[in-house]
Amino acid sequence: MLPNHQVASPSITPPAETEISLLIVSGRSGSGKTSALNILEDLGYYAIDNMPLSLVPDAATKLITDGGIAKVALGVDVRTPRADLSNFASILTTLVDRYGSDVVKVLYVTAQEPVLIARFNATRRVHPLMATAENPVFNLPNAIKKEIELLEPIASHADIKIDTSHLNIHQLKERIREHTGIENQVTINLLSFGFKYGLPIDADFVFDVRILPNPHWSPELRAKTGQDGEVAEFFAAYPEVEEMQADINKFLDRWLPEFLHNNRHTVTVAIGCTGGKHRSVFITENLQKSLSMSLPEGLNIIAKHREKPRWSA
Repeated sequence: MLPNHQVASPSITPPAETEISLLIVSGRSGSGKTSALNILEDLGYYAIDNMPLSLVPDAATKLITDGGIAKVALGVDVRTPRADLSNFASILTTLVDRYGSDVVKVLYVTAQEPVLIARFNATRRVHPLMATAENPVFNLPNAIKKEIELLEPIASHADIKIDTSHLNIHQLKERIREHTGIENQVTINLLSFGFKYGLPIDADFVFDVRILPNPHWSPELRAKTGQDGEVAEFFAAYPEVEEMQADINKFLDRWLPEFLHNNRHTVTVAIGCTGGKHRSVFITENLQKSLSMSLPEGLNIIAKHREKPRWSA
C-alpha cells in the first residue's frame, strides 16, 4: 500500500491506441541491474541507466507523453542522491497517479551476499558505496549491507523481484520476459548471395548450392532469376535440387528454434551460388515459404537477395 499524498498529480493521457509500460529498474550493485536494462532494451524498451530518482517523473513525461514512446525502463540505484531514495514512495505515487498501477511497475534485482562478494572480487570493480566521499564505506561486506538499507524504500515497493544468484544471462532474460509478458522474437534472415562477390560477413550459417545444375548455361534462362517460373521448371527436372532443399530445410527446422532460448535477436542463413541469381535465389525463396509454415511463433522468416542490384547488369 502506497502512503497517502496531499496533492494528486494531474492525469496524463498516454499515447493513443498504444499499450504502454513504465518500468523502474533497481537492485543491488553486482546483482545484474544493468544486464536487466540491456535485456529490456533488446525487448523493445527505451532504457536509461543511473537516472536520478527525482528526475524520473519528468523523464517519463518527456518520453511517454511527449515522445510517444510506449515502453520505457528507467534504472535507479544507490548512486542517486540519498534524499531521492527516501522519497521513493512519493515519486512512485506520482507516477501511478499519472499512468495507472497497471502501467507502472518496479523491477528489483538482487543476489545473495556471498555471490555479490564473489562477483566484485572476480571483476575487481569497486562497490559504489566504497567510491563515494559521502559516508564512505571501506569494507565490501559492510558496503553490501549498507546498500540493502539504502535501497529498502525501493525494494519494499517492488512488483517484480528476481534473485540472480544462480541465473545466467539467458535465464535472466527468460525471467524478465515471463514477468513482462513479452514474447521472444528472433528474425531469421535467409540471404542469397554470389560467392564470386564474397561471403556475407554477418552469416551465422552458410550453405553452398553451387553443386546444383546451373540455369546460367541455358541462354534462354540466363537473364531470368530464381524467382521466375521458367527457372523453377528447369530445376523441377533435377531431383537433386529438391533433395538439397529438403536437407537444408530439415537442418534449419531442427536448429533455428533453439535461438529462441539463446538471447539472440537476429540469425542470418546465407545460401550461396556462383553469381547469386538463380540457384541460391530459388532455394532461398522456397526455404522461406516452407520454414514460415513449420517454425514456431517468435521466429520471423525474411528472404533477402544480396546480389539483386546486379541482376540486370
